[in-house]
Amino acid sequence: MPRRVALPGATELFRATDPVNGAGPRPSGRVKHDEKITVYVSADELVALEQARLTLRARHGVAVDRGRIVRAAIALSVADLELNGDDCDLIRQLDVP
Repeated sequence: MPRRVALPGATELFRATDPVNGAGPRPSGRVKHDEKITVYVSADELVALEQARLTLRARHGVAVDRGRIVRAAIALSVADLELNGDDCDLIRQLDVP
């Protein structure tokens, strides 16, 4: 007796994955970007970024490049600034009085 495996249909494969009511700007993800900036980081910061990328892939199954992580971090920082103003993590990290 052959066993048939149930495969997901088009509805499951192509469903929307963005949260409906996310706060603030969203990172752009994998799209062609028209603008470019250069950011200099220390060797330790680069290693930390690469370790974060590898952790996302190994532990969470999220395969992304470093640029996408940086864009997500920017979106989170901007949203936190808009939402929390003077009490945001960005201001604390930058040591702004």
